[in-house]
Amino acid sequence: MSNVAAQMSNKDQTFMDAALAEAAAAASRGEVPVGAVIVSGGEIIARAGNRTIELHDPTAHAEVLAIRATCTELGHDRLEDCDLYVTLEPCAMCATAISFARLRRLYFGAGDEKMGGVEHGPRIYAQPTCHHAPDVYGGISERESARLLRTFFKERRT
Repeated sequence: MSNVAAQMSNKDQTFMDAALAEAAAAASRGEVPVGAVIVSGGEIIARAGNRTIELHDPTAHAEVLAIRATCTELGHDRLEDCDLYVTLEPCAMCATAISFARLRRLYFGAGDEKMGGVEHGPRIYAQPTCHHAPDVYGGISERESARLLRTFFKERRT
């Protein structure tokens, strides 16, 4: 795992900007503002924001929804040539889904000390039982990602 924020390409920033837009859309729906996009061949295949409240589904995290949409679009359950951009460090459930889908790379924005499953908490990819670990790059658009989350939760507390 490494922090490559300073080394990001314009395309990487474009993909993270798309994930940030999905996070902002989730916030406008009253969902926790997390957004994700999956990319293959330099093109966005799927995009999603959290929809746990709307769908009455605790598994409807942005990452899981984007994985499902990509698998449907590509007609395959293995996404070995795909990269995921997400605004928040994936939780243990999402990190495991990323592993099961065999995503090639994971780029995420803000770390999540409380519920993260990649660099915090259970560190799914460091477990000996993990069959596939993507290349992981944290801290991509970290400030913007964290700001969306702080603003969202601050508004709910007041």
